[in-house]
This record gives sequence, C-alpha cells and structure tokens, in this order.
Amino acid sequence: MGKLRTISTTLRTVETRTVIPESKKADAFYLSPEWRALMSEIIRQRGRVCEDPRCDGRTHKRGMRVFGDHIVELKDGGAPLDPNNVMLRCGASHTRKTAAARAKRLAERF
Repeated sequence: MGKLRTISTTLRTVETRTVIPESKKADAFYLSPEWRALMSEIIRQRGRVCEDPRCDGRTHKRGMRVFGDHIVELKDGGAPLDPNNVMLRCGASHTRKTAAARAKRLAERF
C-alpha cells in the first residue's frame, strides 16, 4: 500500500491588529542578584511547591517551576525583599493572582 502525502498549505496569516502590544519584559528588579538570592533561599527552605491555598495541585510535578509572587505587589506598596511577602506559586496560580490584582487596580481607577 502506498504512503499518503500531504500538500503543504499556501495560506499565510495576515496581521490585522491595529495596535501591537510590546512583548513582555521582566522588571529589572526580578533579575537582580538580591531577588535571585532571596528566591534561592526561599525555595531551599520551602521546597518547589505551590503555596497558594486555592491551588489543587493535581497537575503538579516534582521539581516544577515555581514563581516568587509578592503577596502585596510592589505596585501596591509591598516589601520587595521580605520573605514573608513572597509566596511560591505554580504558573497557573501566579497568572490568576496577577490578573486579579491588575483588574482590581484598573477598577479602582474608574
């Protein structure tokens, strides 16, 4: 029996957005030696686990990537290098919390 071959597509995508957002860049603070040292120490003490009480953890793997998330965000006056203001979160929990904090700040403007 012969092999089936596929025909490559000739359709191309066209950019239709009128405003293209800038690509996300990490704040310089999160690249600083002080922040990296603090994160290393926190991970050493607490382990690579999501500390968010709303996280069910069913999709987590050992040694997963965790994000150091300020409980009170820096934009809201949180202490930048206080380990008591940092919670380790998995990617989903970090995204959910950050989006909620942004929405709250935006709502407070209007």
